Amino acid sequence: ASIPVVAEEDDASHAALRQQQDRFWLVDPLDGTRAFVAGEPEFTVNIGLIESGIPTLGVIYAPAQQLLYGGAVGHGAFKDAGREPVPIAVRKPPADGVTVVRSKSHPSKRTEAFLQTLTIKSLIPGSSSIKFCQVAEGSADIYPRFGRTMEWDTAAGHAILNAAGGRVVVESGAPLTYGKPSYENPAFIAYGDQSMASTISQN
Repeated sequence: ASIPVVAEEDDASHAALRQQQDRFWLVDPLDGTRAFVAGEPEFTVNIGLIESGIPTLGVIYAPAQQLLYGGAVGHGAFKDAGREPVPIAVRKPPADGVTVVRSKSHPSKRTEAFLQTLTIKSLIPGSSSIKFCQVAEGSADIYPRFGRTMEWDTAAGHAILNAAGGRVVVESGAPLTYGKPSYENPAFIAYGDQSMASTISQN
């Protein structure tokens, strides 16, 4: 049987269809629009597979950087920078502070307030879903997002991070899920090593 594909350009009528499906694709053909318009390389193509509300497979390609990330839950994640694909996995946060990736073009006061609760070693602004991949590959530890995102913005990166050993949770600590009545996501926190969970639960 064919698997329905929901893309950013699809209208709201597809929402009813995907809620009736246990499995569907979420596709964003251009994530990081502002970076693309500005001539910056941080834009991506995102493809994520949702099964029973959970992202299980994801691919993110950054054409301007010739950079490909992928992952499938239960099979691990990888990074391909044009040579040989290499396995990636989340890291344990350094004792002297975490590296945070955050939105460059969509700052929010709630994100700033959350950051005040962390011991931060480095703060990296960025565009597009590459931020999920930085956590997945262990070059960052946490990506908090309290601004607006849609399901197609996050599905692929969420799947890759899941495959690399990380998690994406809402403020209550419950997993971020898909196939919601609205395409819009609630605030979420993406993190790598499970030791980060206790830090998040204290906020």
